[in-house]
Amino acid sequence: MKPWYQIDGLTPRADLREGKPLDAAEFAVHLDQVRDDRAPEDYQNPEVFFERTYLTKYLTDLAAQVIRRLTGKKTGTSAIFNLSTQFGGGKTHTLTLLYHLAQNGSKADKWTGVNKILNQAEINSVPEAAVAVFVGTEFDSIRGRGGDDGTPLRKTPWGEIAYQLGGEEAFEKVSIHEAEFTEPKGDVIRSFLPQDKPCLILMDEIINYVSTYRHKGYHNKLYNFIQALSETARGLDNVVLVISIPASEMEYTADDEGDEQRLKKMLDRLGKAVIMSAESETSEIIRRRLFEWEERAVTSDGKIMLPKEAIASCNEYAHWVLEHRQSLPSWFPVDNAKEAFQATYPFHPSVLSVFERKWQVLPRFQRTRGVLRLLALWVANAYQEGYKGNHRDSLISLGTAPLDDPMFRTAVLEQLGENRLEGAITTDICGKNDAHALRLDKEAPKELKKVRLHSKVATTIFFESNGGQARGEATIPEIRLAVGEPDFDIANVETALDALNSQSYYLLINQNKYRYNISPNLNKILADRKANIAENRISELIKDQIEKIFKNANNNNLNLIFFPKNSNNIPNQPLLNLVILSPDYYYSLPETTNLINTLIQESGNSSRTYKSCLLFAVADDNSPLSLEARKVLAWQDIREQETDLNDEQTKSLKENLLLAERDLKEAVWRTYNYLALLGRDNQLQFIDLGQVNSSQASSLVQLFVNRLKANGEIENEIAPRFLVRNWSPAFKEWSTKNIRDAFYASPRFPRLLNPHAVKESIARGIREGYFAYVAKTKDDKYQPFEYKNSNFQGKDVEIADDVYIIKAEEAENYLIRITEPPKLKKLVISPAQIKLEPETAYSFKVEGFDQYEESFPVNNVTWTSTGGEINEQGVLQTKNDIGTFIITASVNEVTGEANFSVVKPSSSATENTNSVKEKTTNNYGEDEESIEKENLPEGVTWQGEITPQKWMQFYTKVLSGFATDKQLSLKLEVQFEITGDIPEGKVNNLNVALQELGLPPARDL
Repeated sequence: MKPWYQIDGLTPRADLREGKPLDAAEFAVHLDQVRDDRAPEDYQNPEVFFERTYLTKYLTDLAAQVIRRLTGKKTGTSAIFNLSTQFGGGKTHTLTLLYHLAQNGSKADKWTGVNKILNQAEINSVPEAAVAVFVGTEFDSIRGRGGDDGTPLRKTPWGEIAYQLGGEEAFEKVSIHEAEFTEPKGDVIRSFLPQDKPCLILMDEIINYVSTYRHKGYHNKLYNFIQALSETARGLDNVVLVISIPASEMEYTADDEGDEQRLKKMLDRLGKAVIMSAESETSEIIRRRLFEWEERAVTSDGKIMLPKEAIASCNEYAHWVLEHRQSLPSWFPVDNAKEAFQATYPFHPSVLSVFERKWQVLPRFQRTRGVLRLLALWVANAYQEGYKGNHRDSLISLGTAPLDDPMFRTAVLEQLGENRLEGAITTDICGKNDAHALRLDKEAPKELKKVRLHSKVATTIFFESNGGQARGEATIPEIRLAVGEPDFDIANVETALDALNSQSYYLLINQNKYRYNISPNLNKILADRKANIAENRISELIKDQIEKIFKNANNNNLNLIFFPKNSNNIPNQPLLNLVILSPDYYYSLPETTNLINTLIQESGNSSRTYKSCLLFAVADDNSPLSLEARKVLAWQDIREQETDLNDEQTKSLKENLLLAERDLKEAVWRTYNYLALLGRDNQLQFIDLGQVNSSQASSLVQLFVNRLKANGEIENEIAPRFLVRNWSPAFKEWSTKNIRDAFYASPRFPRLLNPHAVKESIARGIREGYFAYVAKTKDDKYQPFEYKNSNFQGKDVEIADDVYIIKAEEAENYLIRITEPPKLKKLVISPAQIKLEPETAYSFKVEGFDQYEESFPVNNVTWTSTGGEINEQGVLQTKNDIGTFIITASVNEVTGEANFSVVKPSSSATENTNSVKEKTTNNYGEDEESIEKENLPEGVTWQGEITPQKWMQFYTKVLSGFATDKQLSLKLEVQFEITGDIPEGKVNNLNVALQELGLPPARDL
């Protein structure tokens, strides 16, 4: 559909197209100004006046009766007419039309619409008449008129009327009455009325004159004059008196009310009351006054024929209405929608109907003049915005009212008589850049932003709910009708209403009925309260809510620790802890990572042993929590401190407080969406949980547990096979304490949610024969010894340094050893092979082993040698015999052998020495003593003490050359002494590190 302003043949008046500021007076006719040629062109020029005037049914009927009476025909007419309409309802416009007809006579016959009046009056031509005009707001009885301009001074209404009808000659007839300010009676009145032509007397704004001069008694004199004039006119054939009594009722006093009723009763008795009502013809009046039409577009009865494109738009709207008839107000003529849209085009029907349905009861509302003023500003603004490319509205709808224009807004508030609504408009609708409806449109999805739906809905509510009714409201069907258009999804209206309801400060809602009010709603009260909430209250509520959420249904055996500030706040114990950091330590803050690392590594002044048992709940961002907590506190303050809330607000307050509390809980879920823990690489690891909400798990802790289980970081239980697979080769016996500690100290092991999981796993392994549960006696026997015991339970397991498990094969061997005690089975001499020089002494050692390959003590060894001499201590003394010889060690029937060779000394012995000294430099740049690197034969050993500064050099210079040799073995003894007690944490850390390398633990000296 084309925008209305692009339709050919539909053109706003030139001043509206140019966007000129329009004064309300432009639509207010001053009859006195018309009489003395001072009125604007639209009113002063009778041809232009008739071109822009739509002759309504009532206006046509009155004009026909008046000109018929002026021709002397009394049938179907009256000599006295009392115009009765609402203030601003077109009374003076009617008097001006009668003035132009009577003043111009037959000249008026060809003016637009006059033939319609002549046909109604059943006469051929408009009679020319003497015309007198009296306007109560203009005539001053103190100063009077004339006297200094060559005309007689007139201070009375009768003197002025007589002068206008017949000049000085007629005035002379009432000169005495003028001088004495006494109203003339019938004979005198007849004497100054013209005898040669008809006479039309027009009196406007009578009450204004009466009110001004009541204290002088002139109100009674005017009443008597009008009564006498009316009685006189009734007896004549071609004299007509047309009177408009009221001024604005807002300006009435009790005396004004009494005088108006007295005049009305008198005129109604002597003449005819005429109610000037435009009814459905208002749209034709408006179109004639605000737009320029080609002559061919005006029908014989004065109505406008719309261009084809305009009719097409109306048809589209009518089709949409028919499709949604069940969702629209019952008062709208759905079955005649096409005619309704055509009757008001380019305005939407709801624009004009809202004034008739609601605004006309407003005391200050000017039914014709006021509507014309508003719509003129409206059209001018819409035309300018359209051609600037800002909008492409196909109709001028209620929601497009330019409330952001100060001039239009002022005109609206004048009609409403309530300037305090200015704040509601500029805060909630438009007029300020941050108005709620404007902001919602900016943030809305593309399809809603394009049609400015929030602004249109808000503006519609304003017009529908401020019409002067006892309880003005806009219903959802009315809003749908006003903002709906072809291809519009009607469900979006409710979406916009919900958004406005949540943001607006002056929008009140009662059972799906909406209205804007001068009193702030709960949103505004909330905003004011939120601004005054102390930060410490927010922080306290947030932390209290976090504790409630995390403690809720925490049956996961997790020890919860809230908001630690240092490592002293977290115990160093083998128990899985969930540490909830304060939301002030959020994920992207560098201080957060530093704090977590400190808590993991330290426990007070000591190193933390159980690093792996710490899990950290980390906030993504603390701002959502602050916003929601502030809202909860504000609602609570309103509940406790606001005592003048109505029932609707009290109910809404309760609902909003519950909603705010729910939102705060959800904010905790959404905020704590990061977990931190020590990764398998011993580095801090963060787990992003993504979008989190309370529907994902029974509790927030459970959600964390589920994710950690999915990642393999947490287990409820461990299978005995897991212990077997991760058994260190260095351990023949694995203490239960070391096993337990491994799960809480080393990230290589899964974290155990069940604190009894280790015991249960050991017990199950005993029952299923994976290993045995043992403790040592002083003679290195096992007591107790539990193996393949089907009754063994987790409660039977003791976690201690001196309680162990051993593998199944060790258990089986132990059982065998119990039935077959160990005995010497093998002797091993070391070295097994060596080269020696003649006349050299060398000491051999022997070691015994039992049938279980365990070391067995040997005594009374008998040594023999096939070369040289060997004593009972195993010391060999070589001779000069060159060759290879055998040494034998015997204990009873068990023997062992070793070889040695006697070789001649090399001739280059000085160069091929058994040791080479290398000069090195320590870390301080100082020369150190040489390290001896022995060029030992195969199968040799070396032992010695190396200072810490040479540890790396020893590996580099001595060991690295043999590192790939499978036969190389390294036996290392580390010993350190510390004055005082050795920190348990340090020893524990050492043992954990040794365990991770598959090495046995350290022992105390």
